[in-house]
Amino acid sequence: MISLSINNGVAEVVLDAPYKLNSLDEQALAELGRAYDDAAAAASRGEVRALLLRGEGRAFCAGRDISGVTPEEDDAAAYLGGLVQPLLKKMSSFPAPTFAAAQGACLGVGLGLLLATDVVYVAENAKFGSPFAKLGATLDSGGHWYFTERLGMHRTLDLIYTAELISGAEAVAQGMFSRAMPADELLGDTRTIVAKVATGATGAFNASKELVAHIRDHRLGLWEAMEEENSEQARLCKSDDYAEGFRAFQEKREPRFTG
Repeated sequence: MISLSINNGVAEVVLDAPYKLNSLDEQALAELGRAYDDAAAAASRGEVRALLLRGEGRAFCAGRDISGVTPEEDDAAAYLGGLVQPLLKKMSSFPAPTFAAAQGACLGVGLGLLLATDVVYVAENAKFGSPFAKLGATLDSGGHWYFTERLGMHRTLDLIYTAELISGAEAVAQGMFSRAMPADELLGDTRTIVAKVATGATGAFNASKELVAHIRDHRLGLWEAMEEENSEQARLCKSDDYAEGFRAFQEKREPRFTG
């Protein structure tokens, strides 16, 4: 159901249950967590410098797999608090740049996986939103926070109340994700970008990743953020990649970063 491959510094994590639109049950969530653990261990050895998350088939992930679950016996707190939230924390703190390529349905916990990823590229005709109004439930997996942060309060509640789904092109235009692409070009173009990032100064990328998260979570003002940038730059200027980038610029050649 979940596979991990590592090639040329890129870890590719695949949701591979297209027959059920890659919906996730408890076992699949545990497998996904182990895949990220394995990729993180490889990153610590310098074998992974970027990660790509994708789904097989016509959907990225349709959400939770509720086949065989009855509402009388369902324990949403255990599923979300015990399984989903720890996984999303692990994903958001992955020690290398992370990307996702998303097509088709991207709902529920599937949407949460995307929101926990650094950079998300989507098919123009992908579908996002909060269909939970039809289930007597509410948006989860951090959706309220991300939607409010990126779309504003009014648009967030509009999507929640109406259960309207928006396309990938609309989601990008409204600021939810980074880029929308034709569905048949999405995976190839994303892989090309991720491969290029994996050859870059990933130590500096990780510094930026941490800075952006800190600015977001602590609501830093301009001058506070600038002080943190200064500290990170002072640390990075002692690194091999900084020296290589500096010399490559002076020598008018492409840098050869080691991460």
